[in-house]
Amino acid sequence: MSEQKPPGSIVWTDLTVKDADSVRDFYRDVVGWKASPLSMGDYDDFNMLAPGSDSPVAGICHARGANASLPAQWLVYVQVENVEASARRAQQLGGAVLDGPRRMGSFQFCVIRDPAGAVLALVSP
Repeated sequence: MSEQKPPGSIVWTDLTVKDADSVRDFYRDVVGWKASPLSMGDYDDFNMLAPGSDSPVAGICHARGANASLPAQWLVYVQVENVEASARRAQQLGGAVLDGPRRMGSFQFCVIRDPAGAVLALVSP
């Protein structure tokens, strides 16, 4: 998620689960992704690379530390102008904020649930 894109753009997709190692291997065997370890200090999360590519297409992360409360489902990250303002607006429109807003590297981040129950991550620089 290093590249800034226009608001409304999908900028990343990842999955946060208790056992990222076995889920990493599942997706390696099912879709052909190659794992590239990403150090989180005392453990590794994974950038997943498409076959024949060195560019990450998704992440598979351990549900630890700051990510312990994230739902175990594929999470799409959408660029917004201001995470805090978008989170407030989501609540005003009947949604909920499940995590954040908080810092995630150089980004501001939160996870919202829409009125139908689907979740989405919002990010801004």
